[in-house]
Amino acid sequence: MPIIIGKLRILELVKYPVMASALYIADEKLQLARLKEGDQRAFNYFYEQYSLIIYRRLKKMVKIDTLAEEFLQDVFVKLWEKRHLIDPEQSLKAYLHLIAQNLVFDFYRKLSREARLQEEVSHTLSEISPQLEEEFYLKETSGLLQKAINNLPAQQKLVFTLCKMEGKSYEEVGRDLGISTSTINGHIVKATKSVKAFMADYHKVAFGLLLSVVINDLANKL
Repeated sequence: MPIIIGKLRILELVKYPVMASALYIADEKLQLARLKEGDQRAFNYFYEQYSLIIYRRLKKMVKIDTLAEEFLQDVFVKLWEKRHLIDPEQSLKAYLHLIAQNLVFDFYRKLSREARLQEEVSHTLSEISPQLEEEFYLKETSGLLQKAINNLPAQQKLVFTLCKMEGKSYEEVGRDLGISTSTINGHIVKATKSVKAFMADYHKVAFGLLLSVVINDLANKL
């Protein structure tokens, strides 16, 4: 009974193993040529032929079923995208193994870089955070504090300046301005809240910019 390549499965594998092997190779070369031309059926042929083999290989490398499945899809996406580079004279199985290996190695390299970056950022921020805290909340922040005070309503600004910046008592300020100490206290409470909010917002913006610079600098070093 004649064996027709590409239409009938090989029926005499046991009886004629050498001949069957030669026919299989010829069949694969034909399918590779078709795949290179963009034949979807040829692609499906190789997916059925090698997907389980590649999946098992990936499973050994990554140890996680879902991750191996994702990589398997990536392998065949790469195959389809790079089909124009296929050499029908070369083993597709070896080529697929190489794609799978490179994908997994790239994945682990990326994880390593991210871990190193996270460690470097954490270390750097642990050193600069106290500096930021001092910068924004100690006397050296007088310029920033003055900006916050200048944003206050006129009466709150005046009361806050007299009590907090010049150190006058509520009673003294009350007498000077002709208002009660409870009113003074109300202005101080509202002004303090506004000043803290202004400082906090500025702190977040500056910290975000600094963090961005740090991350970019560290990323360039990796």
